[in-house]
Amino acid sequence: MTTQPLLHSLPLFPLGTVLFPGGLLPLRIFEVRYLDMIGKCRKADVPFGVVSLTSGSEVRKAGAGAESFATMGTLAHIREFESPQSGLLQIESVGTQRFRIRDTELQKHGLWVAEVEAVADDIAMEIPDDLKHTSTALRRLIDTLEERRRAQDESARLPIGEPYQLDDCGWVANRWCELVPMQLQLRQRLMTLDSPLMRLELVSDLLARTGITE
Repeated sequence: MTTQPLLHSLPLFPLGTVLFPGGLLPLRIFEVRYLDMIGKCRKADVPFGVVSLTSGSEVRKAGAGAESFATMGTLAHIREFESPQSGLLQIESVGTQRFRIRDTELQKHGLWVAEVEAVADDIAMEIPDDLKHTSTALRRLIDTLEERRRAQDESARLPIGEPYQLDDCGWVANRWCELVPMQLQLRQRLMTLDSPLMRLELVSDLLARTGITE
C-alpha cells in the first residue's frame, strides 16, 4: 500500500453525527472557538475535519471535561457561508475525503487540532444486480423529495446533493447511511469500511428490516 499524505494542524469539529464523502452538512455556529475556526477555514479556502463524538456534547458546558471522539472522520469543505448577525454563522459544507487521526492537541481556547492521514477514496464500483433495488429505492426517494420541493418551496434544500451517482456502490450506500435511522456507532462503523460493496450489502439488510425495500 502507498503511504497516504498527512495533514498537520487540521481543526476538528466533533459532532453528534457522521459525515460521509459526498454528504451535505448544514451547521449553525455560535461558539467562539468554532466561529474563529470557520472564519479562518473560509478565508484560506481549506477544510476542517468532522469527527463523531463518543463522549461529551457538541456545545461546551462550564466544568465539563474535554470531548472524546472517533479516530476516523471526513474532511468538510465550506460551500456556502452566511453571517445573519454578529456571533452567528450558518454554513453548508460537503464531505470529501476520509482521514485517520494520528495525533491530537487540545488548544487552550477549546479547539481540537490533529495530525491526520488521508484514507483512500472508495473504489468506483458498479452496483451488482442483486443490490440494484437499493438504487431504485433511492431514486424514488429523490424524485419524491424533488416533487415536494417544487410543490411547497422551490428554495428548500434537499438532503442529497448532485451529481447523483445512482450506479455507484459507495455513493448509494453513503446516502442511505445518512438517511436511515440507526445508532451513531453503527453509522460510524459503516463509514470506516474499506469496501463500498460490503457497505452497500449491509445497507441493503437495514433497508429490508425497516421495510424501505422489499
